[in-house]
Amino acid sequence: MTPVPMTPLHDDFGVEVHDVDLRLVTPRTLYPELRSAFEEHSLLLLRDQHLDDQSHLAFGSLWGPIEDRSMGRNGPVPLMDPVTNRRADGTIAPADDLLTLDLTGNQLWHTDSTFLPVPALANILAARVLSSTGGETEFVSTRAAWAALPTHLAGRVRGARLRHRLAHSRATISAELVARHLAAWPDQVWPAIWTNPVNGREALYLASHAVAVEGLELGEGQELIAELIEFCTRPARVYTHHWRPGDVLIWDERATMHRGRPWPYAEERTLASICISVTEADRSR
Repeated sequence: MTPVPMTPLHDDFGVEVHDVDLRLVTPRTLYPELRSAFEEHSLLLLRDQHLDDQSHLAFGSLWGPIEDRSMGRNGPVPLMDPVTNRRADGTIAPADDLLTLDLTGNQLWHTDSTFLPVPALANILAARVLSSTGGETEFVSTRAAWAALPTHLAGRVRGARLRHRLAHSRATISAELVARHLAAWPDQVWPAIWTNPVNGREALYLASHAVAVEGLELGEGQELIAELIEFCTRPARVYTHHWRPGDVLIWDERATMHRGRPWPYAEERTLASICISVTEADRSR
């Protein structure tokens, strides 16, 4: 593989990748280097990119199947999943609109798609329209957190399985959002530890969508989940990304958590997002 220049983003994880145009990446050219960096560092930043929908989807397809949250309504052609407060009629949704409220749910620490029958490998997120202030995205390494977890707490997590439900996280935002999401997907249960099959490194796999721990009383399980999230997200563990036009972030959903930050809701904020679904090659063995 050709060496690609990189600089660290945080002591625990993450690198900025330099001198790569994502429109020119192919299965044999630069993708192996990016995939190797992804497996090792969990978060990649590439600046000054120029991805339209077509090139964004083409790049995403190198990583695996592009996730479809429409439950098949979009048909066989993958579509972008914009993260935006701009409504279909072109207006900006007010702060109390369900669209905006749903977006504020992303301000909880989470991992994408833990509530889906097929979880996500990666998110590829690109800046399109940025607000004048705010709107940062924060990340933590659940791999680094797992390695630092106290022995008594790690013993409770090893072998545990967590139940995930999108409506659970949205219940902290709005009862109307719960009604919207409650019937979308049945609960999903995943191991609390995800072992990377490439390098064997383990990471906590949890999210604000985690509602219960299998085999524990509901309250006890939720206390354990809250304790784990608090441990993972201590301030020193957080990388805060301040978006610039042309930024693209790629992160490993198996080894990180993230959250958005508030912005002036009267202003548009639009990011272009696609999630890549895991395949058997991406799962623990």
